[in-house]
This record gives sequence, C-alpha cells and structure tokens, in this order.
Amino acid sequence: MKKNSTVKKIVGSREFLLAVIIAILFALVTFKSPSFLTPKSLSDMLKNNAVTMVMALGMLCVMLVGGIDISITSTLALSGMSIGMLLKYGHISGIILPFIIAIAIGIACGLIVGLIISRADVPPIIATMGFMYIYRAMGYLISNGGEWAGAAALGTFKDFATSTFLGINKVIWVIIVCYVIFFVFMKWARTGRKIYAVGSNAEAAQVSGINVRNIKLLVFSIMGCLAGLGGALQVSVYASAMPDMQYGGEMDVIAACVIGGVSMSGGRGSVVGVLFGSIILATIAKALPLVGIDALAQNMVKGIIILVVVVVNVILQRIADNNALKGREM
Repeated sequence: MKKNSTVKKIVGSREFLLAVIIAILFALVTFKSPSFLTPKSLSDMLKNNAVTMVMALGMLCVMLVGGIDISITSTLALSGMSIGMLLKYGHISGIILPFIIAIAIGIACGLIVGLIISRADVPPIIATMGFMYIYRAMGYLISNGGEWAGAAALGTFKDFATSTFLGINKVIWVIIVCYVIFFVFMKWARTGRKIYAVGSNAEAAQVSGINVRNIKLLVFSIMGCLAGLGGALQVSVYASAMPDMQYGGEMDVIAACVIGGVSMSGGRGSVVGVLFGSIILATIAKALPLVGIDALAQNMVKGIIILVVVVVNVILQRIADNNALKGREM
C-alpha cells in the first residue's frame, strides 16, 4: 500500500510531468533530426546552455522568497569582462584564479543588491533594475568603452570549456556539481528549509525565529555568486569577453525557473524542477535551428513553445493536485 502511494506521489508530481514533456520533446526533435540524440549533440547543448542552467539555481533561491533579480546578466558581464581584461593584459593567468575573481565580483554585486533590498526595503524589481544598468555600465567602463578580449588574449583559460574529465566536458561537470550541491542544500540543510519558510510566510518565519532580512541577503548573494560563475563560464565557453555578454539573458533564466514550476509569489519550487525547466529551454534552443526554423522566427516560436509548456504543466499539475485531494478525502 505504501509502495503504491509513493508511486502515485511521484507520477503526480510536477517533476514527473516535466520529465514526460522532455521525453516528448526529445522524441519529436529526434524524429525530425536523428543527429540530435547523440552524445556529442547533447553535450554541446548542455555546454552552450550552462550559464542559464547554473544561474537558474540562484534565481530559484531568489524566487522562493518572493523576489526577482533582473541584474544578473549585468553582473555576469561585469565579472566576465573583468577577468577578460585581466587575462588580456597579463595581470592574471591560468584557470582557477580567473574563476575565483569572477565569483568574488559576483558575490560583491549580489551582496550590494541584497543589502539594498533587505535593509532599505526597496522592492526587488526596482533595486535590480537600477543595478542592471549600473553593473552593465561598469562592464563597459572596464572594457575601455567597448574593447573586448578574444581567444588569443585568454590564454589557457579558454581551454577549460574544451577539456574533459572522465570523458565528460568540464563545463558539464560544473553543472552537475552545482545541482548536486543545491539539491542537498535545499532539501536537507537548515538554511535551505529557512528559505522555503520565508517564501511561504515571511511573518510566520520571523515569529519562529528566522531572520528574514538575513535570508533575503543570503539569496541575493547566492545569486550574485552564480552570476559571477556564469561570467567565467561564458568567457571560457565562447572564448571571448565582451561588455554586452548575455544581454537580455535574464529572461531565459527566469523562464527556466517558471517552466520548472517555481512560484513567482515564493515558497514553491525545487532544484529538480529547475533542472528539467532548464533542459526544456536548452532543448528548444537546440531544436529550432535543427528543424529548419528561420532565425528571425526563432524567438517567436520559442516564446510560443514556452507558453504552451507552462500552460500544459500548470493544467496537468492542477489535475494531479485535484486527484490527490480526492484520494485523501476518500
């Protein structure tokens, strides 16, 4: 009886529904283009969408407390441009140090945003909109008004995205490690549970002894950290650093979370859901050119598919919730 209950719970979950959608998408794309479902093709898809997949974890934390952060790609550009220029002029070299610097810049940016939101009670959309312009402008200043760093200027740092470990691209390893860490953190760590509690009911969380302001500061700092990591990955994957990197890309990060079932009002969402949402988004981006969709029409088609996936997901989830409620009443 208990086994049947567990199976019903899994089948009725949002994550299971997302997995079904992914399977259908894979089948449709493979039918149209058999080369899609090959190890190299899938590896390239994940590598090219690594930045969105990694930053979606930070957006999950922010959205769980009922916030939003549209400054993330500006933070990415600032951190990526910073290490790009440092590498170009020989101030740093190698692989590890650029990653550390990019992450540190990202954390600093996220910390400043978090302080404004948590201490000054500025609405997240307003605060992050302001910093979106500030950080992007700082990226241009660092680039000396538009200068960029190409592959030749990046030295061995660009090799990170083309090298492998145990037969798997290192960029994909970064994705795997990030998702494993966040899965454990959000599911079993006390702080992870506090993030859910603040998003579900901030006043009740405050009464129960949770410092709501510190939790909000933490999630925006985490977001900044992953945006900085995204900046380093962006530079390595595309072997270039430009001040307009990932311009508008914050919408893809938010879309990955929404598709994955993260509530815009906070308190609901999971790491597995965000992973599946990111894979759906990556599959769409990979599939459209393969099936011959014109470049000018790709954004429109992508938007329509995202809307359909979200609507279908919500409808199926409501049906599953109603069935679960009826089952409890019986």
